Amino acid sequence: MTAVNSSEKDAKKERFKLWGAIASVIVTAIAATFFLTKPAVSTLSMTPLSGLMNLKEMASIAMPYEEAIASQNPTFIEFYADWCTTCQSMSSTVEGLYERYGEQINFVMLDIDDPQWAQQVSQFGATGVPQFTLLSATEQPVETWVGKVPKPILSQTFDQLLDTL
Repeated sequence: MTAVNSSEKDAKKERFKLWGAIASVIVTAIAATFFLTKPAVSTLSMTPLSGLMNLKEMASIAMPYEEAIASQNPTFIEFYADWCTTCQSMSSTVEGLYERYGEQINFVMLDIDDPQWAQQVSQFGATGVPQFTLLSATEQPVETWVGKVPKPILSQTFDQLLDTL
């Protein structure tokens, strides 16, 4: 009977090793799936409050409209509203563009809820927010986008405009 018990113990040990190996593969697959499919940290950390704060920060450092129009550089105007969640989510994109092109292109932010910008809202046909209007150095509209715009699209248009200068 001890030979049978020894064989049963060996079989149990083999099954235990097999289940351990299977469990290890499953845990590894789950961990790999989690780490390979999780969103970027910046996406996770972007909350409505942080988006609003970033939007307000960008508005505070943006060039005044009159100064931008008087400049010899092209001008990128963002028509926005504090309550606009798309405006908030685009703030990091606009910030990245400002860091890359801020020396060559004027960045202006106009709050559509501020009555002082009513004439510009009408002039540029800002019927939705965010609206992004790129003006040439001679104040001619080059392109207008409404809503969420991918950064590469904006960058490509900026590069094309700057190549013509």
